[in-house]
Amino acid sequence: MTMEEMKNLSQEMIQALEEVLRTGASAYRAQPKHTIEDYYALPDNKRVELIDGEVFEMAVPQTTHQALLRNLSFQMESFIRQGNGRCQLFFAPTDVQLDEQDDTTMVQPDLLIVCDKNKITEKCIVGAPDFIIEILSPSTREKDAFIKANKYRQTGVREYWMVDIDKRRVIQYYFEEDCLPTICGFDQAVPVRIYGGDLQIVFEA
Repeated sequence: MTMEEMKNLSQEMIQALEEVLRTGASAYRAQPKHTIEDYYALPDNKRVELIDGEVFEMAVPQTTHQALLRNLSFQMESFIRQGNGRCQLFFAPTDVQLDEQDDTTMVQPDLLIVCDKNKITEKCIVGAPDFIIEILSPSTREKDAFIKANKYRQTGVREYWMVDIDKRRVIQYYFEEDCLPTICGFDQAVPVRIYGGDLQIVFEA
């Protein structure tokens, strides 16, 4: 692809994103699907996710979101290091191509654990992570609760948490056993089920 072609793709995708912001995501569904090639042609200052060819803008995280993400990362990384585990922890912005055969989806979960080192490339994670956390916000709640939850289940993510700061709760899916979620309050230690509950996350802090 020439530089001129990449520039044209970038402009087209930016225009599609602006259309989403102006008229809502439903209007975008009438647009042609975009691919990961289009995604990588975007300027670095355009932070979006691509799901089934649709563009979703990503808002700048608030400070509470960042503080919680740092706390979760610390608890999980400490557990993994102490056990000399084979899994690795990543957090946003890390590109994740959930399915190697699907070139229309690239997401950036808030936090993820990958236990298969073959999925880790220099550019992105290729394949479904074992564990994903999304911290809900008003602008992402619907996408995280419906579109991404379904996508994660379909592509083989083993466990998925949605952390609701406003309602002080964790909505926990363990797709290996059931598609129905468990809901835990922040006053509970929440077990990470891919580790058999040996790792329990404390939210009160």
